[in-house]
Amino acid sequence: MSENNQKENQKRKKELIFKFLIFSSVSIGVGFYFLSLLPSKTIIIERQPTDLVNINAVNDEETSNPTTQEKKSYYLKDFTEIRNNFILNQADFLEVHLSEMELRAYKDGVLEKAVPILLKGDPQGWGGTAAGLYKIESGHKIGFSIVSDVYMPYSLSFYGKYYIHGEPYYPGGEKLVSDVSGGCLRLSDEDAEFVYETTEIGMPILVIDRENDKYEYPNEEINEFPQLSAQSYLVADLDSGFVFTEKNSKAKLPIASLTKLMTALVVAENVDLRKSISITEEMLEAYGDTEGLEAGKSFRVVELFYPLLIESSNDAAEALSYFLGKQRIVELMNEKAKSILMQNTNFSDPSGFDPKNISTAQDLFYLLRYIFNNRPPILEITKGKEVRSFGEVQFDIENLWNKNEFINDPTFVGGKTGYTPEANYTAAFIFNFNGKDDKDRNVAIILLGSEDKKTDTQKIYIWLQENYFKI
Repeated sequence: MSENNQKENQKRKKELIFKFLIFSSVSIGVGFYFLSLLPSKTIIIERQPTDLVNINAVNDEETSNPTTQEKKSYYLKDFTEIRNNFILNQADFLEVHLSEMELRAYKDGVLEKAVPILLKGDPQGWGGTAAGLYKIESGHKIGFSIVSDVYMPYSLSFYGKYYIHGEPYYPGGEKLVSDVSGGCLRLSDEDAEFVYETTEIGMPILVIDRENDKYEYPNEEINEFPQLSAQSYLVADLDSGFVFTEKNSKAKLPIASLTKLMTALVVAENVDLRKSISITEEMLEAYGDTEGLEAGKSFRVVELFYPLLIESSNDAAEALSYFLGKQRIVELMNEKAKSILMQNTNFSDPSGFDPKNISTAQDLFYLLRYIFNNRPPILEITKGKEVRSFGEVQFDIENLWNKNEFINDPTFVGGKTGYTPEANYTAAFIFNFNGKDDKDRNVAIILLGSEDKKTDTQKIYIWLQENYFKI
């Protein structure tokens, strides 16, 4: 049966395929990476699909403005809450725990089998395995990676260019030996076959990068929080989810160029970063100019991340959207948001210039945490650092105007700023603090609708040092 016939057959059977409650299909981009050598996996579910988990309920916790000493401490939730809801609702699903290197298959909410993960991607080199909530998109008993020129037994696609598969081998039969994968999850052939045979198309797959570390701060008297100009803010421990303070953190507001963090994330996970694109006049029609980004020049995908994240170039955002098409990029951005707990976010363009790009301080915390755990090169670029770029970078990185005010602060881990008249000033920063117990803690500071993002951030920073960390 041809690939076209298979797709048509799947389309006709769509009503019978297990319907995942949140996500539409993420199918773009994978054609560059895998070819099917055998008929694809299409499994029909006889029972009626049911809503298994309401993600809004998972992270929709009532909060007040805890700016006084009487405030109650609370923690933002992580992916494990989704797993617990699946179990509670007796769902069939796969759980991938990257920190514990284990894949777990659940049947009717009960753990059926756990198998070790042999290899995962390396997040430091752009190859980290994508975390979040997805669904099994397709399956092939034997797939083929065009990039690596190897066969992939029992391959299951779950998002973009990310697969679960057995031990890859070259056309001559020799197995591929490596220390990390390109982002896919490698199992033994025996375990991959078990997962392949027991998995259904459309089945939820929850990929957990790491759980909240349950770190507890000393319960001491806290100084009064300073007055800020920001309309909404959130200050929270990135590793535990502990919220130090917040104001209107679930208010939906324009976020301006903070949008570009998601643009970079989605492009990194759906496009080969080594691919090149020729710049056209049409790509340069966005608001603002970027030195060095000229019509007729060609750039690799990863090169465009530098003006995008350092200068906040709208032209770079437009150029990056041409790889998959602007409409598709925006669709992927919204799908990715839902997969990583950003339930009150909506993107309408890749640059953030449109005021309909809205989010909440709480949702942006989840975005920062995801990037920190899974795509740290993005944060390095925001600091003006050069990362793995697959060749010479044509932009003069040192002379790009970095709009992140704190790049010279050694405790600054990375982040992004933005401004439009509708959004006012916005910021999403990560700082590293030394705790009173000498343990390093990463703290997210998110501001929306600020009149003075630098002063607001400095006030928060000083308050944190005085109350929670070593000065």
